[in-house]
Amino acid sequence: MIVADRSVTLTLTGTGDVLEPEHGLMAIGSGGNYALAAARALADLDMDAEAIARKAMKIAAEICIYTNDNVVVESLDDAA
Repeated sequence: MIVADRSVTLTLTGTGDVLEPEHGLMAIGSGGNYALAAARALADLDMDAEAIARKAMKIAAEICIYTNDNVVVESLDDAA
């Protein structure tokens, strides 16, 4: 599971490990490497985090036969 707020992004693994991202981006799942590559390419564009994630997952779904294009992005309202 990937969790994030304005100051930190972390991956919580099934074995309890807590991982920090390289290059400020993370991806998980069967198409995770494809999505991560796409996100790194898109990160310099003028897009918000959700738009980058959605586009990266779309690209991953086109490349990886085990990744589908049914994506759910959950976010919390900014409390501050």
